[in-house]
Amino acid sequence: MQPTTHTNIHTTTYNRIQDGGAPIKLWTKGVPVDPKAHDQLLKAAQMPFIYKWLAVMPDVHVGIGATIGTVLPTKEAIIPAAVGVDIGCGMMAVQTTLSADDLPDNLRGLRTELEKAIPHGRSKSRGRGSNRDIGAWSNPDHTVKDGWQTLVDDFNYIIQKHPKLKNTNNLNHLGTLGTGNHFVEVCLDEANQVWIMLHSGSRGVGNAIGRYFIELAREDMRQSFINLPDKDLAYFNEGAQYFDDYWFAVGWAQRFAFKNREIMMENAIKALRKIVTKPFDAKVKAVNCHHNYVAKEEHYGEEVFVTRKGAVRARVGEYGIIPGSMGAKSFIVRGKGNAESFHSCSHGAGRIMSRTEAKKSFTVDDQIAQTKGVECRKDSEVIDEIPAAYKDIDDVMQAQSDLVEVVHTLRQVVCVKG
Repeated sequence: MQPTTHTNIHTTTYNRIQDGGAPIKLWTKGVPVDPKAHDQLLKAAQMPFIYKWLAVMPDVHVGIGATIGTVLPTKEAIIPAAVGVDIGCGMMAVQTTLSADDLPDNLRGLRTELEKAIPHGRSKSRGRGSNRDIGAWSNPDHTVKDGWQTLVDDFNYIIQKHPKLKNTNNLNHLGTLGTGNHFVEVCLDEANQVWIMLHSGSRGVGNAIGRYFIELAREDMRQSFINLPDKDLAYFNEGAQYFDDYWFAVGWAQRFAFKNREIMMENAIKALRKIVTKPFDAKVKAVNCHHNYVAKEEHYGEEVFVTRKGAVRARVGEYGIIPGSMGAKSFIVRGKGNAESFHSCSHGAGRIMSRTEAKKSFTVDDQIAQTKGVECRKDSEVIDEIPAAYKDIDDVMQAQSDLVEVVHTLRQVVCVKG
């Protein structure tokens, strides 16, 4: 079905689709939408517990369970695969009192210190297990252990009820980055002030929790003989056998993700202090926000569950982070509280091609050219993160100008990839 264009109270157009299910409102004017994502949205809109409509952000692209860049408000039900397995994934950024002139001319040393301070990446060995996540602590320090103490009691409660989640990477992943599109960056804003920005979530333990409860939801559907438009839309009704356990576990994983980013940021600041001898303050401004999570919120006078699958909450005056791709601009934004988007905005630029397609389409020379001026890896292992694999961040920001306003524009000068 072709979308129709509407104008909301903020005078910016969005597209609206309705094809037998809940309406879909898309803030995608001027940005491409993959037909596969369109089809996936139509399937999600058929779920009977969608509240009012789906809100779709301009970085929308195909995901598992739900389209990435989608806000799913639901009544008395949650779709675990829509929340996903990178539970609580999000961003943290802090502004320092340093300026560009305070940084060394050669930034390789700073990148090296950041890489040493924060475990990250995958094994580069060949053969079985060659692509495994190796970003874990072998001997966590007191900062990590102290952070774990704020989480361990509730984790013990979870594993008492669900012992399969016990043997997971939990303590040894707290304060670590991960792989793929997770990153740590040093950036400069429009006034040449230095920022540190990072992107990660609940790591191995969040992944285990997500996968475990997704399978329980699928089993519920099988036992209840419920036919779904897509098996990844399996859900828990409020009051169902595992609903409360999932709600508790997903909330815990989101707290883990928040603490994970805080610890990484502390270590990133320490790494910066090793390179820059000038005294400086950090966290002049600080933002820590999820973009893969579920929360209970009030909208249009009713309390509902809001799953943001690749979306950031953007209530009036609330700060958020919208990163561009590796080598592109990123933004610190302030929400406008647009009710029709359920107070949400995009979580980034959004992919326009898969990782496999990017590796087939581009070369290391392309990667070098597109990340010119950024101290970062420039090799075949990170081609899937090349800027051209993502939508144009300026187009994405223009499409959601009624959702957020830009407070700071950041450009990367150092990037550590997972």
